[in-house]
Amino acid sequence: MVIDKNKVKRNKSWDKFFRYFFMAMALLSSSFIVIIILFVCSKGISPFLPNYEYGQVDFISFLTGTVYRQDQGIYGVGFIVINTILSAFLALLIAFPISVLTALFIAKIAPKKLGAIMQNVVELLASVPSIVYGVFAAGVITEIVKYLASLFGYSTFGGSSLLAVIMLLAIMIFPTLTSLSITAIRSVDPSLEHASLALGATETQTNFKVVLTTAKSGIFAGAILGLGRAYGEATAVAMVAGNKLFGPTFNPFDITRTLTSTMLAGLKETTGLDYDIRFSVGLVLIVIIFVSNFILNFVKKRIGNTV
Repeated sequence: MVIDKNKVKRNKSWDKFFRYFFMAMALLSSSFIVIIILFVCSKGISPFLPNYEYGQVDFISFLTGTVYRQDQGIYGVGFIVINTILSAFLALLIAFPISVLTALFIAKIAPKKLGAIMQNVVELLASVPSIVYGVFAAGVITEIVKYLASLFGYSTFGGSSLLAVIMLLAIMIFPTLTSLSITAIRSVDPSLEHASLALGATETQTNFKVVLTTAKSGIFAGAILGLGRAYGEATAVAMVAGNKLFGPTFNPFDITRTLTSTMLAGLKETTGLDYDIRFSVGLVLIVIIFVSNFILNFVKKRIGNTV
């Protein structure tokens, strides 16, 4: 067999070209993240510097404050951080079991045609814009909250409340959780299921004790992405959260305030302290997301290693 050295040389040149090309694309996409973080940091840190032109804000009071009143120059996000974490994790707590059981039904139990239809519905839900979810929440979820509040003898602000935010976020993260759970469940080696059935386990026992156990790592990855969406949602949440000026909010029928809704409320401004402080709020949100993802990824790796 004759080897064409020129062809081999050309192929190596093309391989080298594409390797550098893909590296350049990766660096370009990564640079956007760096640029955004640097921009947010430069704007978000400025209110705490001594030479800030609109008046220095105390950093400790900003992080630990329980009142946010821009009309009085009081900026405390401590209670907003608690509200944000509380609403996001409670939404995840509601959506997680429903999503996993739905994914298990679609991937392992439902007939193929029904499973395909249900999976398409889940994917369509994932593509619905946030504002549509917000309009739905403002018209439907708030009415449900008002009805529930009346049963317990509480009054609400038109249904806008912490409970409405939790229900909305649970609905919004459901498609992401379900889609990734379906992928994780379908990636389980069929031989593990066959071995379980051969040992006398029922299909239900196999699904819960073998399939879900093996797919735990992938399912947990879906939970991480779902929690990230819950943290970052702004428009829809702002439509049902209210605008609580102090806190934190633990009464599910009381209005609340999240970091993203606080940032959204300042879009009408283009300069000044009220504008720059929103970047400070965004910086706090970035830190919370990074810390939460680090913790959840650590737990995910530990779970994956025990399988």
